[in-house]
Amino acid sequence: MTELVEHGQLFIGGEFTDPLGGDVIEVISPHTEQVIGRVPHACEGDVDRAVAAARRAFDEGPWPRMALDERIAVVTRIKDAFAVRHEEFARLISAQNGTPYSSSVMVQALAAMMVWDSAITVARGFAYEERRDGVLGPLLLRREPVGVVAAVVPWNVPQFTAAAKLAPALLAGCTAVLKVSPETPLDAYLLAEIAAEAGLPEGVLSILPADREVSEYLVGHPGVDKVSFTGSVAAGRRVMEVASRNLTRVTLELGGKSAAVILPDADLDAAVAGIAPFAWMINGQACVAQTRILAPRSRYEEIAEAFAAAAGALRIGDPLDPTTELGPLVARRQQQRSLDYIRLGQEEGAKILTGGSRPASQESGWYVEPTLFGSVDNAMRVAREEIFGPVVCLIPYGDEDEAVRIADDSPYGLSGSVWTADTERGIDIARRVRTGTYSVNTFSLDMLGPFGGYKDSGLGREFGPEGYGEFFEHKMIHLPAGYREA
Repeated sequence: MTELVEHGQLFIGGEFTDPLGGDVIEVISPHTEQVIGRVPHACEGDVDRAVAAARRAFDEGPWPRMALDERIAVVTRIKDAFAVRHEEFARLISAQNGTPYSSSVMVQALAAMMVWDSAITVARGFAYEERRDGVLGPLLLRREPVGVVAAVVPWNVPQFTAAAKLAPALLAGCTAVLKVSPETPLDAYLLAEIAAEAGLPEGVLSILPADREVSEYLVGHPGVDKVSFTGSVAAGRRVMEVASRNLTRVTLELGGKSAAVILPDADLDAAVAGIAPFAWMINGQACVAQTRILAPRSRYEEIAEAFAAAAGALRIGDPLDPTTELGPLVARRQQQRSLDYIRLGQEEGAKILTGGSRPASQESGWYVEPTLFGSVDNAMRVAREEIFGPVVCLIPYGDEDEAVRIADDSPYGLSGSVWTADTERGIDIARRVRTGTYSVNTFSLDMLGPFGGYKDSGLGREFGPEGYGEFFEHKMIHLPAGYREA
């Protein structure tokens, strides 16, 4: 991507319209450090317009009152158009946040399309009404759309997280205001074009690029019924605090410091092949990244050598080069954060097994070498705090009980995996670790099952019937004793 991409309008209520303010967001390439795009910075007045449009569309418009099949037809058109333009999405996102294009096609684009598709499957099989026998008589339980949704998404997987919120919200009959990150606003305009062409009624969807201050204004807006947020723990706490003033419902998908447990009987080649891509995925900028690798002391040196070799072999370079395997971090602040943690890890006594600095091969860009720390104690900050960069810790353990204790000894509980020759043994470990998602001899995030975390990793769930249910209110209707449906 070499040409400058510029947009002068905002997508509010289904139409491109001039912004009320004059501020502009400049999109900087993390590879060249040059401006690659400009878009308007939404202001609080733009938020008011978007929420008002969503409010009218929900309270008075056709969308919540359409038959489910009609909403599915519109969302299917969004999904199909996304599939057609997936390479365009992948290139734009890679140019903005540094994800290597070699993985961006799947991780950034096709995975988002799969979220839209899976939500359609869930919506078709969901129980919108349910009969129950109550203590005093029959009951009718209804699930009704929650209302206006504020969807706030991060820069690391912008379309994946947008789909995780918009697809179920729209299918449920809600209306939505999507607030996108200032680091990655360009791909949001592709989504706006697709949504407009798909036939969403007036007011149903708005898309606003803006900073944290405007995000906070949106989250605290009295016209919003539900907030769905993905981001850091600190930001999630602030979202919850602001939303609580209006008792606005929240779903929070936050950080992680997930542990991959390698049992003594594991096939090491399979474990390295399965863990390494998800330890340094999106250049280490993924909440589900397997950033703590737990190795039995009996095989520690062998495992350390294998993972150091895997990290050292990653090809660093231009994210738009299809041979690149690890690109730059999204911003200079993220680069410095990773370098600061690398220095801190050394001060704490951890040993760098590979990486540890800026790569000499890159003349510009916010790069950090894929870094593996050995001799890590789980009490160290590098093992406890989410770095959100290409820094992974290798932690030794004695027996399985100690491995589970270390995996659980974290403020987070989002993801994790176990690697063993005995699948049943792995399932037993999975049952014991307190985390929202877990994988045995693989790493997966299935959009037909619930995704979310324990502890500081968040509240609520996304995906599957459980995630779809987050966009509904529950109404109980008491029926007279003896009533039977005709």
